[in-house]
Amino acid sequence: MAKKVLAALGAPAAVAAGALGGVYAFVFAPGTSGREDCLPPEVRSRRPELQRKLDELYGAARKLKGERVGVRSRDALALSGQYFRFSASGEGPVILFFHGYHSWPLRDGCGMLKLAGELGIDVLAADQRAHGESAGRAITFGVRERYDCLDWIQYILDRFGPDRDIVLGGVSMGAATVLMAADRLPANVKGIIADCGYTSPRDILKKVIRQCHLPVAPVYFLVRLGARAFGRFDPEAASAARALETCRVPVLFIHGEADNFVPCDMSRENYARCAAPKALVTVPGADHGFSYLVDREGVEAALRRFFAETKGK
Repeated sequence: MAKKVLAALGAPAAVAAGALGGVYAFVFAPGTSGREDCLPPEVRSRRPELQRKLDELYGAARKLKGERVGVRSRDALALSGQYFRFSASGEGPVILFFHGYHSWPLRDGCGMLKLAGELGIDVLAADQRAHGESAGRAITFGVRERYDCLDWIQYILDRFGPDRDIVLGGVSMGAATVLMAADRLPANVKGIIADCGYTSPRDILKKVIRQCHLPVAPVYFLVRLGARAFGRFDPEAASAARALETCRVPVLFIHGEADNFVPCDMSRENYARCAAPKALVTVPGADHGFSYLVDREGVEAALRRFFAETKGK
């Protein structure tokens, strides 16, 4: 009897497992290694001036000569990044920068690279796991990436010495990554810059499901189950908002008020939960990740103040 029941359940179980695997792959599959279409089509058609600005910044970033560097993650992945030296002495602070979901460092970090070059601040731009030249078969929305951040910090200290100051920076998932690490940072980290980061993987996944007009509870259950079954991680194991409650380094939050992907209210919540010195800059009319493009003068002014205030702390 047991064999007959198992046989009867075999085909439905296989179908269910296949469907679950499909959901998992769709959400957590590896990202791009870099494309030319830096703006989503709907933004390009609606805001052609942003495409021109991004083309200028991205083109300049691609001409930079960075050193390809690598580190081994604590779960044995080979992670890759580029080190850009802008300082004269090689002894100043380093910006450790993380890009967003299915994006790449030069795209999301082209504005930061421009400003860092003007200020003479070195930048290590990391390829997030399962993106670019970094290994990995699953994007974990910051759950494991927060530990990758700590491993890159250790790489900087091992290479340049224990006295090297570090500022963490990130856009979108990259911002959430550095914020989720905010409760476990070494003293060398002097500040965090978080552009349009979300409050937690759970919150952003539910928000996207809702935006797709799907039933949130059952779909999120399948997404979480797929992450745990195939990716061996739990989307609820980390939270930027929760980590910020014990953060001890200054944080600059930046967010576009017209962001339809990661709502600006998520940065407002992160700001409210942050226990450290903090500042919040919101940009009217800016879509997801485009605050610098929409208000370069205002965002650069906030960044320059932040670097000046955190220098030597």
